Amino acid sequence: MQARAQVLRVEGGQVWLKVADVGGGCGRCDEPGGCRSLQITQAFGAPKGEFVLPLSVPVQVGDRVLITIPDGAPLSAALASYGLATVLLVLGAAIGNGFAGSGEGDLFALVGAGAGLAVAWVLNRLLARSRNWRYRLRMELAPATACVHTLQASR
Repeated sequence: MQARAQVLRVEGGQVWLKVADVGGGCGRCDEPGGCRSLQITQAFGAPKGEFVLPLSVPVQVGDRVLITIPDGAPLSAALASYGLATVLLVLGAAIGNGFAGSGEGDLFALVGAGAGLAVAWVLNRLLARSRNWRYRLRMELAPATACVHTLQASR
């Protein structure tokens, strides 16, 4: 996933960027029913007009740059946050229901589902602290004229 951006400010080893791309793919990003899948500013949170990245290449205010996110990173993040929670919620409810006595199935399933969600929350917090995990979800900065595949192959 990649997008072109303009440098707004460079300060203290960080660069403030404004994304210039407004979509791609099928061209239905902003239409009703469009998936907006190429909106790089929304990949890991709420839409933002500008955001900050560590300064990894020399740039100046007004320069055009290319921002890249590794292939599969948004899917991995979504599966870890939503998939893990969903699986543990259902598994917790099933285990809780298995411990229930006569007429107490709903209560035990609810408690088990809550416990499953709590475990998912803890696991996601631990995953977010993992240096390896954060590296997989990184955003990289390159000059707008750079070939992204060449940059990734050289690592």
